[in-house]
Formats: sequence, structure tokens, C-alpha cells
Amino acid sequence: MSGRLLWAHEGPTWPLHAHSRFVAAAGLQWHVQHLTPQAPGAKPKLLLLHGTGASTHTWRCLLPLLAPHAELLAPDLPGHGFTDPLPDARCSLPGMASALLLLMQEMQFQPNVVLGHSAGAALMLQMALAAPWQGCRLMGLNSALLPFDGLAGLAYAPLARLLAGNPLVPRLAAWRGRNEAAVRRLIAGTGSHIDDAGVALYARLMGSPGHVAGVLAMMARWDLQPLQRDLPALRCPLWLVATSNDRAVPPAQTQRMAQRIPGARATLLTGLGHLAHEEAPERVAPLVLQELASAAAS
Repeated sequence: MSGRLLWAHEGPTWPLHAHSRFVAAAGLQWHVQHLTPQAPGAKPKLLLLHGTGASTHTWRCLLPLLAPHAELLAPDLPGHGFTDPLPDARCSLPGMASALLLLMQEMQFQPNVVLGHSAGAALMLQMALAAPWQGCRLMGLNSALLPFDGLAGLAYAPLARLLAGNPLVPRLAAWRGRNEAAVRRLIAGTGSHIDDAGVALYARLMGSPGHVAGVLAMMARWDLQPLQRDLPALRCPLWLVATSNDRAVPPAQTQRMAQRIPGARATLLTGLGHLAHEEAPERVAPLVLQELASAAAS
């Protein structure tokens, strides 16, 4: 798919671009942001996984608050931002999780804590079920772990596959995505209100047909039912954080999931929407730092 974001053009003004690098793994060229603490001494390792439609930019305000306390790794998911897309057959939840684990292996990055936002939390859990991450602490922020109910659930994947299979759709969607007012309304529909710089970054992403195609490919093959079946076997500590104004993943879903997963706990942050870490990174950072401190002490 042509129309992908070009690092040579976009990179110089991308948030935290000084920490960006490209890594070959799982047959892809990955864009990752890797921040290492300047202070001497061993620090815990934190992996951050963004949600559908986002990129490393979503962590732009959170990473500087965490950087003194941990070694940080934030990749663009396959087909998102500046990372190559996976073949269609590998765009499933297990396929993407497997590719991410190969990236971790290539970078010799064994996380002590993983933070997954929205669909990134499902990827985090899929990886934890497949990887020898004993003792790794997992945090899900507004975790999208439950399939859509009713007719929406039945239509979601087939509709996404139909859209993804039409080469005109990503271009038409990208044309619409260049309209910052439309992007602002889309973000507001999740219950969040972010600054103008954040809206402009999403508009740059959604204005790219390649990025939109990657989003649609991920949606088309996203099946959470097997993950639901396997979650009782999870052996990593899990903390699910929800926000009261989230219109994309209602906080009641987080409570339901915490009750289903052995040993999971849930926390509610009030007054924030789906993109809480972009709205108020100063409120999210202390929770992550708490998990990093627990990991360092264990």
C-alpha cells in the first residue's frame, strides 16, 4: 500500500524523534523509541504498547516523566506509524503478539513492566500468555478486552475486512483524516480532550493511506474470543486502570474483566477519557511509577 508515512519527511518533527530508531525483526522494519536512564545503576524495563490507530506519539508526554526511573521501549505496532505492515494473514492478535515478541528478542529487551493502552492491552496479555514473563507486572489502561456485543460484534470484523479489501477506502479515509476538525470530533467522541499539538499528530497519522490501511487490517482480524478463553491461565500480576469519562471502553468493562482474571485488580481515575495518558500524563505517571518501584523491589 503506497501513501505510508516517510520518516525522512515526518521524522524531524516527530515527538521524541531523537530517541527513535529502526529495527529489523519478524520480517518487518520497526520504528521504536528507546529511552535509557542517564543515572547509573540498574533500572527496570518498561514496554509500552499503543492502541489501534495510534503510534509512539501517544506516549510523548508520559515518557519524559518515566524516563529517569526506567529503560523505556515504545514501538509502532505493525502497519501503524512508521512500522511496516504484516501480511494480512498475520494481522491477527496472536500474529501481532508473535511479531512483537520477536522484536523483543531481537532487541534483547525483557520487560519488568508492560503498559498497554486500549487494544495494546489485549496484545500485552496475548504476549504474556505466550512468553516466559514470570514476575512481569502488567498494566492495562482503558483496556479493550471484550468483543462488541450483539449485532455490532457480528458485523465488526466482516465490515472491517470489507473495507480493508477495498484499496480506495484507506485513501478516502485519509482524505477525511487530514481535516483536523474531524479528527478533533473523533477524539472528543472517546471522552478525551487533548491539546492542538496532539490533534495535529493524529491528523498526520490519519492523513496517511498506509497508516489507515494498517488500522483496517488490524481491525479486520481482531478476535478476542480465544484470549477470553485463555486469560484464566495468566500468571503475571495484572492492574487494570479505567477512566470515568471513557466512551470507547466503558469503565464497567474493566471491572468485569478484573473479576474474571485471577489476581487482577482494578482502579478508576475520574474526570478523564480514553486517552487519559495524553490528557493528564501527570495523573497516569504515578501509577506506572508505582508498578516500576514494585518491579525494582521484587
